[in-house]
Parts: sequence; C-alpha cells; structure tokens
Amino acid sequence: MKKIFLIIGFASLTLALNSCERDSTSLNEDPKHPTEVPSGVLFASAEQVLLDQVLNVNVNRNITRFFTQQWAETTYIDESRYDMVSRPIPRNHYNRMMASSSATINSPGVLSALRDARKFLDSEGVSATQKNNNIAMIELVNAYAWANLVDTYGDIPYFGALKATAENPGNSEIPYDDAKTIYLDLINRINTALAMINTSETGYSNDMIYKGDMNKWKKMGNSLKFRLAVTLADVEPALAKTHAEAAFAAGLFTEKADNFGLQTFPSGLLSNPVYQDVIQSGRNDFLPSDVLVNFMNGKSDPRRAVWFTTVGGAYIGGKYAKQNVFGQYSHFTNAISGENAQGFLLDYSEIMFLRTEAAARGFSVGGTAATLYPLAIKASMTEYGVADADATAFIAANPYDAVNWKKSIGEQAWIAMFNKGFQAWNFARRLDFPVFVNPSNSRVEAVPIRMRYSDQEYLLNAANVNAAAAKIGGDKVSTKLFWDKF
Repeated sequence: MKKIFLIIGFASLTLALNSCERDSTSLNEDPKHPTEVPSGVLFASAEQVLLDQVLNVNVNRNITRFFTQQWAETTYIDESRYDMVSRPIPRNHYNRMMASSSATINSPGVLSALRDARKFLDSEGVSATQKNNNIAMIELVNAYAWANLVDTYGDIPYFGALKATAENPGNSEIPYDDAKTIYLDLINRINTALAMINTSETGYSNDMIYKGDMNKWKKMGNSLKFRLAVTLADVEPALAKTHAEAAFAAGLFTEKADNFGLQTFPSGLLSNPVYQDVIQSGRNDFLPSDVLVNFMNGKSDPRRAVWFTTVGGAYIGGKYAKQNVFGQYSHFTNAISGENAQGFLLDYSEIMFLRTEAAARGFSVGGTAATLYPLAIKASMTEYGVADADATAFIAANPYDAVNWKKSIGEQAWIAMFNKGFQAWNFARRLDFPVFVNPSNSRVEAVPIRMRYSDQEYLLNAANVNAAAAKIGGDKVSTKLFWDKF
C-alpha cells in the first residue's frame, strides 16, 4: 500500500548500496560498481531507513500504533486484530533493522549499513577528531537500532550477528544473546561513544538529522542512555538509577529543537512516511481510534484540535478492530499526516515523561515527580503548538496522582506519544497503563507485549531461534520482555 522510498533520493546511491550487498556474497568483484561507498553516505542511508521503519504505518512492516490501540482501520482490519502471519511483519521489521542477508531483500538494513560505514571510514582521509565524531555518531545510531530490536523481540542475535553476515554470509546459523546482557553492553557502547565526541568539530556532513552538530549528538547520546536506564528500572533498580542520574547530569534534551528525528520532512521521496501511507497512497485505510479519542474527549484534551478533524463539531474515533466507514469519523490533520509533518525517534516530550517516571522511582533527575509531571504534559502541548492557557487549564484539571503514579504517568505518556508507536508501546508495557482490552476478534492470545520472531529464522536459524524461544518462555506475543517485570 506504500512505495518504499529508497535511500536519500539518489539513484546512484541505491545502486551502490545494492551492489555492496551483492558483493558481500560473491567471490568476484563487479568491475562496473564500487566495492566501497563513502561512509557518510552509508550513515545517512542508515538514518533514512531507521526513520522510515520506525515512523511508517505500512501494515506490512510496522503496526505498533495498533499495539497501543491509538489507530483504527476501515476496510481491512487484520492488523488491529494482531494478525502477523498473513503479513510477515516480524520478518520485515527484523530485516529492515538488521543486516539484510536474505536474497529477498534488495537494500541493506540499518545495522548492516552502519557496519559498512564503520569499515569504510578507516580508509577515509579525515582528521582524528572528526573520525572519532563520526564513529560516535555511528555507535549511537547502532545503539538505538539494537535497543529497538531487543524491545521488540527480547533475546536476539547480537554479538555474532553482523560479523557472521560480513565474514561468512552463507552462515545463517547465529546464536541468540541474552537481552539484558545486550542492554548493558549498549549502555557501555553509548558511554564509549559519548567519550569520543569533540564538540569543537563536526561529524558527518551527510547527517540528515543534526547536520553533524556534535552538541546535538551529545544530547542525543545522553537521552538515549537515559531511556535505556529507565527501561531497566524494574529489573536493575540500582544500576538504572546510576546510569539515569549520570545521563541527566551530562545533559538531556531540553527543548523540541534537540529532538532526534526531522522537525520537518522535505517533499518528494523523503516526505513523512505517515503521509505516504495515509495520503499519498490514495487509500482511506486509517483513522484515530475510539479508544484514544474517547479517552481524550473525557478529559477535553486540547491536542484533539491539532491532531484530528471533527464530524458535526465532535471528535469521533473509529471503532477499534472493527470495519469503519471513513467519512463517518474524525481524520488526521496535516500535523500528523501532512507531507512535511515532523517525525521523531526520541524527543523532549518523551524525555520529560521519563524524567517524571525516574523521579517517581526515587532517582535524582532535577525535580520531583509532582513538579516534573506538569512540565512533561506542557512539553507535549508545546510540541504541537497548543496555547499556553489551554495547556495550563488541562494540567490543572488532570493533576498528578502520587498514589497511582504509574497510572498518571502511563496514561499521559500514552497520549503524548501519539503517532510515536514504539515509544508509546514501551511506556504502556513498562507502566501497565493504559489497560488495553484484547479485541473479541483478535488473532492472538493477548494484546501484544512483544513481537514474535521472524518466520525466516525458523527456516534459516532453527536451532538457535527455538532455543531462544524456550529460554524466554515461548515465542508468543504475551511473553514478557526481561525488563517488563510487573
């Protein structure tokens, strides 16, 4: 239902990247195509694929907005019923994020592009400082992508995964690694990357997000570390506190301008992925759900006017997991589905809710949960241009509940993370609010709290994936991730 837009709009780059993937599985070099691509081009490629995969609403690749029941469908409702068999969503997400060793994939994954960028960087003539900055950027995007895979599946191939596809591409049998071990290693990698950053020089000029501004990348690294630390809070509370407080002291996002993503998508091949699926596709497949809209209606949430159109003067969400007539319900505004609408992978609003949660858990992060909670809601309101008076009135009518802090933070974070599927999913799973009801016509045993492993793994890496499934308690959507303790 969507044409997958290819790497940064350059046909030559697409050819080079595909050639590079083909060369990795060939004994002969292709004299007509380069065996190396500038590392900055590969880095930008990884950013683009990451943005596309995490932000898109293509039902073949990303249905996290249905895991949090914020979107509804019209004619085809398999995805809101959590059918991930007829559409191989687990396979497609895994391949887009990981190295694309399958012959059915024509472009590299995020992590394989970053692997090759790091390899080719060594032969490029840049200063030692700039090289370190570039390595730091590569590592921070690596950490983001790996964490996303762990948060999606649990145990995954990690320590040997990219090495196997690069050095022995015919070997698909890669062991799975423990998810918590991976998480702790990612925090160490973030720390190492942050130590390499020199803000007196820039990084890659090809950088799509921060244009090589290392002050921005430093904040991104600290903010990503903070996210991972808070995620660990229920299983490693002391370690989580240490890392979260260190990240806070080093400097987190402080405004929307810091956000990791694109403040405004350009037109053309790089337009907002939501626009491509909702508008450019020429189909009327998606609506805001009644689960979301009814909740917001009950609180007279001013963000409705920014996100949704009205029907007869009212905000009406489509019935979740049911067929809906498109014209009878509210639609998304340009703030959500516009060609140039923003798209963030990690942002100030999320960080403020994470700080609120961290404070509620007893971490020292610059305020109490009661003082940070209204600031978190205000950050979301400001992100979308809600008037200060409206934001203030909403906050006054929806005060922080210290007794039920998980409910207070969880529900408001769920609203603030609207249209940020993976982010909303993490808050809901960790805090257990809102409480979602599995539709009566669901295809699975529960509202998903993880994604099943790729079906290709059961063909190509059967022994290892079966062992991993047994270790985590079964390859089911109801199997909790290691950090989802309660």
